[in-house]
Amino acid sequence: MPKNKNKEIILTPTELIENKIFLIRGKKVMLDKDLAILYGVETRDLNKAVRRNIDRFPEDFMFQLNKTV
Repeated sequence: MPKNKNKEIILTPTELIENKIFLIRGKKVMLDKDLAILYGVETRDLNKAVRRNIDRFPEDFMFQLNKTV
């Protein structure tokens, strides 16, 4: 696939990313909706891509919260 030489590169300020990182139980966490915005995709598409390629990510890369206490 040929590269588009006219494609504009948009950089995201570090501050915007840092404000989306939360510290929960000693772990740095980003919500899928915030990651999707950074990558310019829908949240469901980001989650599908991760599930399709789960072997490319560390075991603790992703977790899902539920209502179980």
